[in-house]
Amino acid sequence: MHLWEALQVHKGEVISLVGAGGKTTVMYRLGRELASLGWRVIATTTTMIRPPSLGVGEAVVVSSDPVEVLRLAEETLRLHSLITLAAKRIEAENKLKGIEPDLVEELLSLADAVIVEADGARGRSLKAPAAYEPVVPTATTLFVPIVGIDAVGCTLSEEAVHRPQLVAELTGLALGEVIPAAALARLLIHERGALKGAPAYARVMPFINKVQDANALAIARQIARQIKGAPPLARVLIGAAETDTPVLECWRRVSAIVLAAGASKRFGVPKQLLPLAGKAIIEHVLETVRATSVDEVVVVLGHAAGQIAEHIPADCRMVFNEHWEAGISSSIRAGLEAIDRRAEAVLFVLADQPLITVAALERILEAYYATTKPIVASECQGQRGIPALFDRCLFPELKNLQGDVGGRQIIARFPDKVVSVEVESPEILWDIDTATDYEKILERTKQMTS
Repeated sequence: MHLWEALQVHKGEVISLVGAGGKTTVMYRLGRELASLGWRVIATTTTMIRPPSLGVGEAVVVSSDPVEVLRLAEETLRLHSLITLAAKRIEAENKLKGIEPDLVEELLSLADAVIVEADGARGRSLKAPAAYEPVVPTATTLFVPIVGIDAVGCTLSEEAVHRPQLVAELTGLALGEVIPAAALARLLIHERGALKGAPAYARVMPFINKVQDANALAIARQIARQIKGAPPLARVLIGAAETDTPVLECWRRVSAIVLAAGASKRFGVPKQLLPLAGKAIIEHVLETVRATSVDEVVVVLGHAAGQIAEHIPADCRMVFNEHWEAGISSSIRAGLEAIDRRAEAVLFVLADQPLITVAALERILEAYYATTKPIVASECQGQRGIPALFDRCLFPELKNLQGDVGGRQIIARFPDKVVSVEVESPEILWDIDTATDYEKILERTKQMTS
């Protein structure tokens, strides 16, 4: 996935990068991606940066005079798609000195996007900002805190961390202590850490950088799982800016909708309340869904709502579908109306699939985080189905469904937009329509627990 895709960059953006662990690399990678789209891009800093290794269509503009720098930038952008702009060259340090932050808004009138490195880290992978940092332009629309995953496992010292004493104060670690993943998570959502200086109106999307192997990815996922629900964060990116695939995963807000409104006509009694291993079936389903990385769980009730509600945990949101007799499509609409407006996708789960596993649902979520396709469906023996995840761009299609049809119809209609996730075994997707189905699940549960 490209950086510009994961960050949802659009024309007119001012993107401010803060933190440590590859800001300059991220800035130039993003700048080149946007330039390849035909955009005019200005990369600059409000502190100091190293000069870029210029590629085709790139140039450096240096002037301490604000009027002249605007004129030179405008002229240079006629011939080059990506320019790096600075106030001064510091030859002894091989650095470019930054511009005043107030100048950024004027630069935006010349370019399609401006990318700003808004603090320094002296090449370290982790930092906490000093009192005078970061220097974030007020025109910033996208705020990107960066950390290097390679800081995990290092000792809290000057070798790996810029301003280790400040990091110690914010994380509760002692100097010289080994840095755990939880410390990066705390820094990324701390108002005096990575969020310091973030404008209230800017989108905030942290980037966990330098993730280049399976072990680093597992640690990064652990961090993302801890922080992605934090109110200021829109998305959490995981990747390695220096590689051909700079973003491996883009963690987005996902709401789970558990469909539990049906009358169980073919079975005769509410399937949701059938006993299984000492609990109602819906309790097993909700226990599994709540253990995943979804941001909220919405349960759609209809027939026998009062009885079923007694088995719904307090941290799940219940919504009553007044039109449940119209079929599953009405429950889909009721669920979509009830979810958090910030959710970028929904994960649909049936209330009568008690053998679904956390691992299976997590694979669906992780597949979504790693793709730009809008549907992720579970698959078994060549058949795609539910549980399945749908991106917000398909919400209108879901809301237009009529009768007793659900997400499978959308999956069948848009096969080229689907990523399939193979489940471990067929029984994971078993649901209950008949007494025979129920007996089969009871027997399988006994086998699994014996």
